Amino acid sequence: MSGHSKWSTIKHQKASTDARRGQLFTKLAKGIAQAVRQGGGSNEDMNFKLRLAVQKAKDNNMPSDNIERAIKKAAGGEGQDQLEDTIYEGYGPGGVAILAECLTSNRNRTSSDVRAVFSKLGGNLGEAGCVSWNFQTKGLISLNTDPDNVEAVALLAIDGGADDVKVEEGYVEIYTSSQNLESVRDKVESSGIKVNSSEESKIPSSMVPMEGKQSYQTLKLLDSLEELEDVQKVYSNADFPDEVLEGYSNQS
Repeated sequence: MSGHSKWSTIKHQKASTDARRGQLFTKLAKGIAQAVRQGGGSNEDMNFKLRLAVQKAKDNNMPSDNIERAIKKAAGGEGQDQLEDTIYEGYGPGGVAILAECLTSNRNRTSSDVRAVFSKLGGNLGEAGCVSWNFQTKGLISLNTDPDNVEAVALLAIDGGADDVKVEEGYVEIYTSSQNLESVRDKVESSGIKVNSSEESKIPSSMVPMEGKQSYQTLKLLDSLEELEDVQKVYSNADFPDEVLEGYSNQS
């Protein structure tokens, strides 16, 4: 769990810079627009996908005006290219599995960009289905809490319908079904605990331990994929040593 959670923390810290925040907000707006189109309109009460997209935007401190603008723009069809969901699958250094979820108005451009990153950084783009079998779609809630409070948080989450809770040094990851994601978050927050994020995520069934040079190369590959304009989310089953993640974070 540590490899996944600490990599997520690093990504969140990087997003605090102005340049990365602007790029992140653009991606979040695209996700909101797609949720309006696919989920049944601009009414959050009636559109589960939109509620998740808006919650993710709020968790990342996207201003309310930006969120409302993205919803109205999508609902009115104003200035929006037709976006297409696509997933690219491949392997990183050491054979780790990598999934890149994209929203694109130009599949050829996105495919070329993704392939170039894989090739440049020691990975290989694979065929559809080559690694996705190793991932399950689940709800994922992340939060930090006092180590003395961890057991209470875990019991609260399980009582709210969570499937599993994993903890490391006060960092908590709560796994749920997609259907229970909102209700479990509400249960946790009802006790006054602040949630960092909650979203649908692809969780690997098995992890691949990383070490040394391959760890840094894999982290660079994952980061470079995330920086692509059309990439919304990147998932991997790489398990990074703590010291590597700390060193990489200091370098970034």
